[in-house]
Amino acid sequence: MSHSIARLTAPEVSARIAAGAAVMLPLGSTETHGPATPMGDYLLAEAIALAGAEAAKAAGDDALVAPPLPFGGEDFFRGVPGGIALSHATLAAVIGECLEALRLSGAKRLLIVSGHGGNIPAVEEVQRRLREAHGLVVPALHIWREVTPLLTGFGVPPETIGHGGNPVLGTTLRLFPERCRPWELAPRASAGSLFGHAVSGFGTLRMGNMNLAIPARIEEIAPGGVQAPDPRGITAEHGEHVVAALAAAIRDSLAAMKDNPA
Repeated sequence: MSHSIARLTAPEVSARIAAGAAVMLPLGSTETHGPATPMGDYLLAEAIALAGAEAAKAAGDDALVAPPLPFGGEDFFRGVPGGIALSHATLAAVIGECLEALRLSGAKRLLIVSGHGGNIPAVEEVQRRLREAHGLVVPALHIWREVTPLLTGFGVPPETIGHGGNPVLGTTLRLFPERCRPWELAPRASAGSLFGHAVSGFGTLRMGNMNLAIPARIEEIAPGGVQAPDPRGITAEHGEHVVAALAAAIRDSLAAMKDNPA
């Protein structure tokens, strides 16, 4: 049984929604992840949502997955060749209209599965708007933010963690190995600096024992798209743990929404 709305007929989708199926909206981006990983990380959000739907099915629940939104909110990646980002206002409008359409179609359980940090402000705005307007609580699972703290527990080498490395690359190796170029991996180049101090992270500049928030560019943060100190040790097994953990989280979230409606 397929869970992808795009691969099902309209009567099939209608019948399953009428019977109580949840609907997930995957979000991602089109950006640089370094030389080894394809730009379309929205494919990972979709695949993880589908894995979550399969996990829910095994637990006796039903879930559908809408087509993913391929363009994320603009942030540090603006201007990357081939990358496309949407302004906050545009992304919030698109997400909001997608969820409103699903609500009007009869879906009672909606879940956002998002794989791009730049989407978070727009997602939060839409979540507030839907609750205020309709009393509808739409949870969001920000997959990379939530799974990254778990990586060392999965046996992932710390030096492989970061943009251009884990968790995205390991997950891509697990789900889409034919699209990866692991032989291109190399240790991270030196990050940029401003005011004589190193750019220490996404939008931060280290000054003594504190960070200043700055409008950094991706090449200052992760030259060549790579922030992970040394991603060469990444394997598909790392991604297997990530997919399993996120699929379980989706399964449990959908079950909680079914058993305890907001």
